[in-house]
Amino acid sequence: MKRYSTALTAALIFTGLELPSHLTSHNELFASSTERTKDARGQASRTLAAKRTATTAQAPTAQQSCCSLDEAETPNTKTSNSPTAQFAAFTHDRSFVNKHDEPLPYVFQGKGAQVSVKAADGTDCSGYEIKPTKATNNVIFVIHEWWGLNDYIKKEAETLSAELGARVIALDLYDGKVATSREDAGKYMQGNKPERSKAIIAAFQKYVGAEAKIATVGWCFGGGWSHQASLALGKQAVGCVIYYGMPEMDAAKLAAMNAPTLGIFAKQDKWITPEVASKFEAATKAAGKSVEIKIYDADHAFANPSNPKFQKEMAEEAHKMVLAFFKKCFA
Repeated sequence: MKRYSTALTAALIFTGLELPSHLTSHNELFASSTERTKDARGQASRTLAAKRTATTAQAPTAQQSCCSLDEAETPNTKTSNSPTAQFAAFTHDRSFVNKHDEPLPYVFQGKGAQVSVKAADGTDCSGYEIKPTKATNNVIFVIHEWWGLNDYIKKEAETLSAELGARVIALDLYDGKVATSREDAGKYMQGNKPERSKAIIAAFQKYVGAEAKIATVGWCFGGGWSHQASLALGKQAVGCVIYYGMPEMDAAKLAAMNAPTLGIFAKQDKWITPEVASKFEAATKAAGKSVEIKIYDADHAFANPSNPKFQKEMAEEAHKMVLAFFKKCFA
């Protein structure tokens, strides 16, 4: 029997020409094959579209992934709901990243010195220490912003030491990494491992000794870690200052807090919002602990002198509040 190619058969069908009777079966075969191909392609398209829809539905928005107090995740804390994880999640929000103007160039030559101590696991932990001329058990742990332990933070540490006569140590939670660009700052903050930061805090608590009365202060990333450090220091903690950082909200942890807290926040902050500050204040008071909240009509990082948008008058007022607060804590 003479056979025609599938292509020829298709052409005859397309032009409407009548096929010879002996090609009827071939025609039916081709038609059936064509329909199966169409069905398969249609099913594949529907499956792909369904996957795309599901992916779109599951993909978190910047607000969901970065600003939720309950659902934020980071690569190092996939299931963590800790304040540090919530704050690290802000690095996925481009508006948060862009809010941090890159720091102005600054070089500080101070009286302090780099110091290295051993963590419990034997690794080195570093900081910048200023010892006053008169020995004291009053100690302040200063914790840097998302930029790392740069010269601005070292200067703040020296200022506090000079004004309060305290022994001040600026802890390095980035292990020597200092960012000068937003991208690096976001990478370092996101890569920060809470277990490592807690180990550094514990190492310096041991370094200053059991008789030390320890206050903490930090800004932004360091604001949240100031609170976590104060919680971790137990009975040695005497005061905690949080500058626009994510505070702890867990009732049981707050109930165990030994130190009073001063929280300094910004009304225009879209991440550590006034609502966050109010919730924290209510939770702390409900736990029966002392807390004072001050909200300035400014934006995030307003007290950072390396910020081109630095609010000098508000920052100076806040600093005076901090000095008065620490003097009470050390009294």
